[in-house]
Formats: sequence, C-alpha cells, structure tokens
Amino acid sequence: MSDSEQYDIRLKKLVELQKKGKDPYKVTSFEVTSNSEYIKENFEFVESSVVRVAGRIMQKRGMGKASFANVQDSHGSIQIYVKLDNLGEETYKEFSNYDIGDIIGLEGTVFKTHKGEISINVSSVILLSKSLCPLPEKFHGLKDVDLRYRKRYLDLIMNPKVRDTFVKRSKIVKTIRKYLDDLNFVEVETPMLNSIAGGAIARPFITHHNALNMDLFLRIAPELYLKRLITGGMDRVYEIGRQFRNEGISIKHNPEFTTLELYLAYADYNQMMNLAENIVINCNEAVGNDNLIRYGENEISLVSPFERLSMIDAVKKYTGEDFSLCMDDVLKAVDIANKLGIDLEGKNTWGDILTLAFEQKVEEKLINPTFIYDFPAETSPLAKRKKECPCLVERFELYVCGRELGNAYSELNDPIDQRERFRDQLKMREQGDDTASIPDEDFVNALEYGMPPTGGLGIGIDRLAMLLTDSASIRDVIIFPTMKPENN
Repeated sequence: MSDSEQYDIRLKKLVELQKKGKDPYKVTSFEVTSNSEYIKENFEFVESSVVRVAGRIMQKRGMGKASFANVQDSHGSIQIYVKLDNLGEETYKEFSNYDIGDIIGLEGTVFKTHKGEISINVSSVILLSKSLCPLPEKFHGLKDVDLRYRKRYLDLIMNPKVRDTFVKRSKIVKTIRKYLDDLNFVEVETPMLNSIAGGAIARPFITHHNALNMDLFLRIAPELYLKRLITGGMDRVYEIGRQFRNEGISIKHNPEFTTLELYLAYADYNQMMNLAENIVINCNEAVGNDNLIRYGENEISLVSPFERLSMIDAVKKYTGEDFSLCMDDVLKAVDIANKLGIDLEGKNTWGDILTLAFEQKVEEKLINPTFIYDFPAETSPLAKRKKECPCLVERFELYVCGRELGNAYSELNDPIDQRERFRDQLKMREQGDDTASIPDEDFVNALEYGMPPTGGLGIGIDRLAMLLTDSASIRDVIIFPTMKPENN
C-alpha cells in the first residue's frame, strides 16, 4: 500500500472520530506520572502500582480480545497490554483502529509478563494526536541520510540513538557553563549583527537593516566585543553562542555553528591550555565516557596531560624539515615546500608557507589530543608576539583526530601593533582576500585605554560533541543543519 493510500485511510479514521466528538486534536493535556525508563529501572518499587504514561505507538500486535503494543516516550519504549475486558467494547475497538505513529495517553498497572518483559496492563487509553503520515519502515529505522537531516523529527522518532546524541550535547554545554561559573566567569551576550565582521579570518554573511539603511554582517566571532569587556574591567567573561561564516559545507563545517569563547585577564595561552584540557576531560566524563574513547576507527586517550608541540617542532617531527632554519629566507622555505610537495596556494611569506606545511602534512596525523602552539604572526592578527621571536605569536590550536577543536591566544593588547596588523589585513583584503579582517578602529581605541594581559580561548561546541558522541559529521550533532531546499 502506498503512503498516499495509507494517508487517506488514516484521514478517514480521523473524520470518524471527529464525528463521534472524539477529535484528538482538541485534547489539551494529559497528566503524565511516569516514563518508560523509570518504570524499567525501578520495577521492584513500582510493580503493581498505577502509572500514567504518554507516547507514540511504534508496534501493535492484536490477539482477538487482547493486544500488545510498544509505546515510545522521550525516555525509551515500554510494552503495554490492552484487554477488551478492561477497556470495554467501544474503547477497545477504537484502540484497535489506532495506527502506528499515533500518540496516546494511558493509565494502567505495572506488571511483568510470563516472558519476563516489564509492561503496563492498561485500564484506560485516549488518543492524543493522530499520525496521518505513515512512519518509515519500522524494522530498519530511517536510513536515508539526507532525509534524516531534513526531517529531524522523523530521525528522532525512528533512531533512538539520535536523541541520545543531542541529550549528550546538552550535557556538554551544561558542563562547560558549570565549570566556568564555578571559576567565577560571567556569561555574557554580545551582538550577532555587526557593522564590522571582526574577531576571525573568515568570509561573512551580509544582511541589510532597512530602518538604518545600512549593511550589517552576521558575526563570525564574538572576540572583539568580549575583549572590550576585559578592557572595561570584567576580568572573566565567556559566551556560548552561534557564529556564521559564508564558507563551504563539509562533514566538519556548517554555515552556522556554536562556539565557546572565554577571556581571562592577567593570563596567557599557557593557562588557556590548562582550561581547554580540563573542559574536554570534564565534558567527556559528563556524557559517561571512559578516558579511552573511540572515534571512528581511532582509539583516543583523553588522559591529562595532552601532548604539546610548537608548530615548527610538529612539522619537523612529521616531515623531518626544520623551518626554524629559514625564518629570514623565504626562498629556502619555498624550496622546502616544493620538496614536500606542498601546494603554496599563492602564499609567499615564511609564516604562510610554514602554516601550509603543517596543514597539508601534519594536521591529519594528530589523532590523540595535541596542542600546537607558536603560530606565525601573519596568520594571527589578534595574538601577542613572542618576546624572543617576534615573527611568532603566542597562539595554540587543539587538535584531535586531525581536526581543530580549539583556538587560543595570549591576546594582543598593544594598540599600535594592533592597528598595524589591521592595516596589513586591509592590504590583503584590497588584493582580493575577502576572508582578511576588516579594521575595527573602535576596538583599537578600546585598547588605547589599556587592556590588561589576557588569555583567550575558543572551542567548537559542535566538534566537541562530534568527538564525544562518535559522530562522523557535524550534521549529526546540529539538530537542524543547513540544507539546500528540495526542488519541490
């Protein structure tokens, strides 16, 4: 039978109920006193007690004057036993006409069947919502990946593990908040509509404000606003929120995504490494994982301390080439790049070449958590330079399974240096690089009033959730990922 034929049959059943004055859509509430998980886990305490449960019918097995069904609620699934003698002929007949997918409320007594399955002996039942559309094949779940992402509600109904993933994601966010709140950080909210797209090197989305008659950017990062708060005397601030970048879509990238950004006055990137490590370990514990987890085919140790390598040392470790020997010799750096088969992508500075060598030859090999620190200055316009080596900055990125999980700086608080770096970024933009930073003069002005030495850290919530739930794609941990509209 086709889906459209099933739809018509279900619609007729609905019309018949409505004619009898039993329209399920007019039911406004149902008092729920228990759930499937609690009943199963506490059977010895609730056996023979009366419970009220609500959920969706996922299976039905009729046996003349008695039926079994499985009802799925937000905690799991439980079997119910429905008997004509308990309900009466009319109600039992109505229950027999219920379809897979219908949402019901029921009252009954908890018991265990002869086969040992914990169940509810139903004494009353009511239809709370009619499922006009038939559910996908019940024994195989919802397998069409594109359909799963487009119709997340079906994904949640048919694939119980999906709900578990998003419950764990929620626990990750709660754990981060508690950890930072306990350290006396203050959670804040900064603008998502920006007149300047700053705080990161990325291509922004542009929108238009009609009343002000001006273009605005959806923020690519909250960094510059949060550092203004540090200047204003709020020494510990953080924000968990959405960022928007008008770039590619992949298993690691979605145009809108969630990050944690925090700033701590009188600290540097070393303290940020400790914070990042503790956040990852605490979140892993919160979702119930051991400190040895699996991600895809990889086994990953989340035991402290995580490995720490400078970018130069990481490239040397995995390629044998030492870029510290050619800091003042771009031609030699180019020769090394050619020797390694690196695509220079039109880049022509030592720092850019080192970064490309790392990205193309090292990044994918960093399986266990690894802090890569001391980045080239030209790739990090908001980080503080190293005293002993000004061509490098005090920045790190945290890598797990070949993917960046976090990014942190000893924040640049020199307004003169910051203005110069903004000018360098502007030159790059004028040369066609639309990901280069747009100068933010008000931010520089804030620095001119004096911002204390500060450590800043950003962690991708989506990628952290991917790691800790063994999810292959970022779309598996974003409940409604960005999708191209269907043709119809």
